[in-house]
Amino acid sequence: MIRIKKYFRAFPLLILVACMPHSEIIMKDPSFIPNDIDPYIWLEEVEGDSALNWVKEQNTVTLAELKVDPRFSQFESEALAIYEAQDKIAYGTIRGAYIYNFWQDEAHIRGIWRRSPVKAYLDNRPEWDVILDIDELAKTEAENWVYKAAKGMPPAYNRFLIELSRGGKDAVVVREYDIASRKFVADGFNVAEAKSDVSWITTDKVFVATDFGQGSMTESGYPATVRVWNRGEKLSASQEVARVPVAELGVWGWTQFTLNKQYQLISKSKDFWSHEIMLLGEGNELRKLDLPHDADFQGIWNEHMLAILRSDWKGSVKGTLVAVDLNTDQKTEVFVPNAVSSISETNVTAANLLLTIQENVIDKVYRGSFTDNAWVLDTLSLPVGGTLSIHGASALNYDFFYTYNDLITPVTLGYYADALSTPQLIRQSPARFNSEGLEVTQKFVTSKDGTRVPYFLVSRTNISLDGNNPTLLYGYGGFEVSEKSQYWSKTGKLWIEKGGVFALANIRGGGEYGPAWHQAALKTNRHKSYEDFIAIAEDLIQAGYTRPGKLGIMGGSGGGLLVGSVFTMRPDLFNAVVAQVPLLDMLRYHKLLAGASWMSEYGDPDDPTEGAYLKKYSPYHNIYPDKRYPMPMFTTSTKDDRVHPGHARKMVARMLEQGHPVMYYENMEGGHAAGANLKQYATMAAIEFTYLHRQLFP
Repeated sequence: MIRIKKYFRAFPLLILVACMPHSEIIMKDPSFIPNDIDPYIWLEEVEGDSALNWVKEQNTVTLAELKVDPRFSQFESEALAIYEAQDKIAYGTIRGAYIYNFWQDEAHIRGIWRRSPVKAYLDNRPEWDVILDIDELAKTEAENWVYKAAKGMPPAYNRFLIELSRGGKDAVVVREYDIASRKFVADGFNVAEAKSDVSWITTDKVFVATDFGQGSMTESGYPATVRVWNRGEKLSASQEVARVPVAELGVWGWTQFTLNKQYQLISKSKDFWSHEIMLLGEGNELRKLDLPHDADFQGIWNEHMLAILRSDWKGSVKGTLVAVDLNTDQKTEVFVPNAVSSISETNVTAANLLLTIQENVIDKVYRGSFTDNAWVLDTLSLPVGGTLSIHGASALNYDFFYTYNDLITPVTLGYYADALSTPQLIRQSPARFNSEGLEVTQKFVTSKDGTRVPYFLVSRTNISLDGNNPTLLYGYGGFEVSEKSQYWSKTGKLWIEKGGVFALANIRGGGEYGPAWHQAALKTNRHKSYEDFIAIAEDLIQAGYTRPGKLGIMGGSGGGLLVGSVFTMRPDLFNAVVAQVPLLDMLRYHKLLAGASWMSEYGDPDDPTEGAYLKKYSPYHNIYPDKRYPMPMFTTSTKDDRVHPGHARKMVARMLEQGHPVMYYENMEGGHAAGANLKQYATMAAIEFTYLHRQLFP
């Protein structure tokens, strides 16, 4: 995966009116708020006094109303017990002779970074040695540190690059850490707060993409230049090796380590879906790899560069995983999906390629090798029926971990090595909610244009189809991200166990059926996502699971925009809406924080055609005083430097001005995750689920 992907798991999704034909969406001409007279633009000043005073007032009103409900303290306690559980799985990453793990619990709110010898971990008797205590560090330095990542230099892993965020922002401080002394390296590879990416080349050399001053960051807020920085020299003296125009997305460098060779790679990203991938040579010369610009580069294994095609190329159809020999440029096909399958993820070990395939959103894993100029795939003996994920796989190791789970089955952690004929079970997480009498079913619905769309449903086996079941429908549908059948501990405890029905949408815009499924809802086709989501909601009602007064919708980030748009356009279908860290102002999103980087997904508001389309579903511009809406809940974070909190703030202010009921809560820290520690996550869960119960339960 290229480096930019680390920023985008929860990015905003758009949702258009699913209930209207495309022509009606475009031709309808709602009054909208021109940007130059936006009365609430002052709420975009993230930490301005007036804006923060407004936020505090709204938070006070929301907490005062919800905390009197006895369910609030119950839900907060139950959520915190899940987050702080001592018996949760400690996931590990193999680095040399040790398993590394980041852990949070009641005693370690911010977390500890620790390691155990591999054998002790595999025997389920880990011998944890704390390397860095983030709580203690935050206290000592009087900083609100949130741990983000630790990148080790192989093969010895004596030095790590630690990423720390103030309050959970995407922007991080990078510090070099020495394992032997258990200290930060005072004169090491240390970079001030920015949306940086720093990664190892050698022990004494790193790639650094960061804010070097004027002209060094793109309009999207990401690095426009990447340099090679040698130990002992000033950061300002480091040599630039690649640059992109500030109007483009950004540029990153990283090293792919293997047992026999290292590859220094550069990604020059024009936009989210267009990248030029290059190899950096000994003299810092660049060699462009022979791949189409829209290919999803997966890395290099055994002298083959791997990529998933997003368009047809050299006789291979989109969605295919191809391998291109670095020495001959010969292309071979590794896996060609059919109508119901797509590639979920690729990983490599020192010996094999690991390929996770989803068929109708159900996973299985292939192990691949290149023999006699052809790829041979065999199916690994792993659990079936739910979601499989590969963890800790590396071209430096022959072994890896995997997890399996589904919506009502807790996570199983297993270990797989070439020396094992079958996987070794390490641990199964305890159940976090009572699943007795529950079943998971996969259903399909026909969308407005005739497309068959799947969704997962969790309900009681003996459920009464009388329309009286409180039901929560969750969706995302963007950036080629698939929503899978995974164990949702918090939702299971606070919603399903309490008698609620839960539905998980697999709408277009996501990656459930590969690039074509995603591309079907790009830009001026975004209404396809909304039609799919609406069709699922209507199917739940028609089948008798629920009715509009008992149906709620939830979505985070891009899904926040999804539910924000759908409820303004079909308020008759829902009685509860939870929009988490949402994108809502589609006329200004490209001017706020990372918004410019999403124009290849949603469109350009300044383009006459795309701008006109965006106006028709932008939630902020489609609220009317003479319409009735269900009371929504908007949540966000002051420290979110990805999706601007001004989106949610302005939406709420607009609804209040028009006299609509609305609830709002803004965590004063926590970044795009809307929480900086476990207690904050639990409080946010209590806020959202108390609201949902008040709206949908008797």
